[in-house]
Formats: sequence, structure tokens, C-alpha cells
Amino acid sequence: MTRIALLDYGMGNLHSAAKALEHVGATVDVTNDPLLIAKADKIVFPGVGAMRDCMAGMRDAGVDVAVKNAVFNKPVLAICVGMQALMQHSVENGGVDCLGIFKGTVERFPDIAGLKVPHMGWNQVQQQDPSHPLWQGIAQNSRFYFVHSFYVMPQDPALAAATCEYGNRFVCSLSKENLFAVQFHPEKSHTAGLQLLKNFVEWRI
Repeated sequence: MTRIALLDYGMGNLHSAAKALEHVGATVDVTNDPLLIAKADKIVFPGVGAMRDCMAGMRDAGVDVAVKNAVFNKPVLAICVGMQALMQHSVENGGVDCLGIFKGTVERFPDIAGLKVPHMGWNQVQQQDPSHPLWQGIAQNSRFYFVHSFYVMPQDPALAAATCEYGNRFVCSLSKENLFAVQFHPEKSHTAGLQLLKNFVEWRI
């Protein structure tokens, strides 16, 4: 059975994510223990809340080092603020340096009449490469659940695994080698979200 380290640094909906991963067949360790993280087959990197608090929590728990060590060494799924933290810099909280794994920034949704921020609720996701293993069994334009005020702008457009429309079209998923990241919450996205988590559990690199 696939053993997943669900990274715990005080900022994430860990109970829901753990239950969803267990539902699709994983054994889950909710942890920031470097030994458990090293032993895990795969890593899930969640996050909710303000970026400054998330980055401080990551550093205090050593999760920043764990993510940097794991990236491109074993399968990693980043969720919500976990995905945003992969960028170099976020404009949130007056400006916060992130992990810098990918070149790019995290920007706030623009002030557009009638556009509510945060972007909250269900929205359609446009897969850029439907053949990617994590999109298997998920129909194009399936709906996923979002809660966020900021979105990523990677410098390399080839990183975009999916986009979504909210005022403007924005990148809502990233993919490179054995790293996959999503802005939406798969653990809250019913059938499509569970399928994505199942695909991650079964993903072979």
C-alpha cells in the first residue's frame, strides 16, 4: 500500500485531506518528522491561510527543507497555498518570499466590477494535457472546489497543467516531472477530486 506523508506545519485542512487519501487506498502519516517524510513513497503538501503565516510555519516545522529535498525525487502533490508556495514571491501580506522552486509570482485577483474575491465555490477546470496520469478518468471541464484570493503566474507557460476562468483566465494547476500542484481542493471536490487523489496514489514515475 502506498504510504503518503501529509505535511503538517499548522496550516492545512489535514483531517479532510487525510480521510480522502485513505478513502482512495493510501496509508497516511500526518507529520513533519524528517524520517517519516524520507520513508514515505509520496508527499502531499497542503496549505490554507495567509502566505506569511504559511511560510513561517513551514520554516519552523522544517517543511520548507522537506519539500525542497523531495521535489523531483519522489511524487509530490501540492494543494492550494502549497501550490502558491512553490513560486518565488507572493504579493500577499505586502510581499512574501516563497520557496522558489518555480520561477514566477503569486498575484491577487484584480478588482473587477461584479467579481467577488475570494474566488469561492465550484468552477470548471480546463486540462492542458488530458493525457497526464493525474487527469485520467476526469472529464475535461470537470468542476472542482476553490477558495482563494491569489493565483500563480509561472514564468514558464509549459508548467501549466490546467487553467480556470475567473475574471481572467488563470493557471490552476502545475506539473513538472513528478510534481503536480492544484489550486483547488481535491478533498472537497467530490467525485472528480477523489479521482485525482486516487490517480496520485496510483501514480508511477
